Amino acid sequence: MKYSQLFAKTLRQAPKDETSTNAKLLIRGGFVSKELAGIYNFLPLGLRVLNKISNIVREEMNSAGGQEILLSALQNKESWQKTGRWEEFDALFKVKSRYDFDYALGPTHEEVLVPIAKQFVSSYRDLPFYLYQIQVKFRDEPRAKAGLLRGREFLMKDLYSFHENEKDLGDYYDIMKKAYAKVFARCGLDAIETEASGGTFSEFSHEYQVICESGEDEIIYCPGGDFAQNTEISKVPEGKQCDLGHGPLKKVKTIEVGNIFPLKDNFSKSLGLTFKDKSGKEKYVLMGCYGIGISRLMGTIVEVYNDKAGIIWPKSVSPFDVHLLTINDQQLTINQGKDIYNKLQKTGIDVLWDDREDVSAGEKFADADLIGIPVRLVVSKKVGKGRVEFKERGKQKTENLTIEQAISRIS
Repeated sequence: MKYSQLFAKTLRQAPKDETSTNAKLLIRGGFVSKELAGIYNFLPLGLRVLNKISNIVREEMNSAGGQEILLSALQNKESWQKTGRWEEFDALFKVKSRYDFDYALGPTHEEVLVPIAKQFVSSYRDLPFYLYQIQVKFRDEPRAKAGLLRGREFLMKDLYSFHENEKDLGDYYDIMKKAYAKVFARCGLDAIETEASGGTFSEFSHEYQVICESGEDEIIYCPGGDFAQNTEISKVPEGKQCDLGHGPLKKVKTIEVGNIFPLKDNFSKSLGLTFKDKSGKEKYVLMGCYGIGISRLMGTIVEVYNDKAGIIWPKSVSPFDVHLLTINDQQLTINQGKDIYNKLQKTGIDVLWDDREDVSAGEKFADADLIGIPVRLVVSKKVGKGRVEFKERGKQKTENLTIEQAISRIS
């Protein structure tokens, strides 16, 4: 992709109405555009990152047996009344059409998916199955803030599992724990599995928390990995020695990037989802729910990976593999840059080429740091013909390499 042709360019100044690091950098870098409080538009660079994260999530959900679906955003009011959440769900957007119909604008999808499951489940032979989607959700947040971390419109992966008995639900719950650990590790995040309240659904749930000083949550955890609880439920004091001898427990600020719930028969009972077991007895289907905020994950990565110059994307979610810069507007340099651009593309390396001819070297370097692609390659008369200056984002060291050496290093 040529930068001269890229829709949306970098901004020198951070927006005055944003306080969070992720919102400031993503807007300045040309990744997102703010529509309203808690509502953002994803521009080409931002959508590339969002798609990278979505594909990582999709691959791990598929590996865990999930089947991808896409459910309606406008939802049946009657189903929400049956579960009691039409009045109780305080963040629910309620939409009235001009024909006097009422709809729920989907914040979650139990009320949609359980009635669908009723059409296809009658026997234990129909269980288990696991359905997920990656879809925009809507919540009427009273305090939309912190950029992508707390929005009124956001992209989310929600998976729902359907089971015959507690053991099967528990076994799949453990499978999803492992799948979640893989997702966050592949996105470059060290997410701590944390015990939390189950709310109205169950005695407990598990959240996935990333340590970050700007986070809204707070957990008590053992750095050795044998204990973590949200402070909302924890009665264990900070400083207590970890049971397995890993030192004292720590209290830290965190960002929640995912959660899982054993829903059991909560929605099956209210919406009438049953099956006949091997003896012919009618039973309620047991369920689990597993969510990951895709756009929130994007915001969290920016909160964790940045410096005073801009974003530092992990390679797995970066919008491009390489940011190529041509310095000096001499025709020789431009032709050399074009040749290297074509060579990189032919080897399967995704390149953003800053081919602008009327922009200073300093501005190009500043834009490269702000956008945060993992590798910067510079073509200039000083570097020499057939060679590039190689630099990794976030590091000071630069190297003068042949293009073949650079391709080998990137690959």
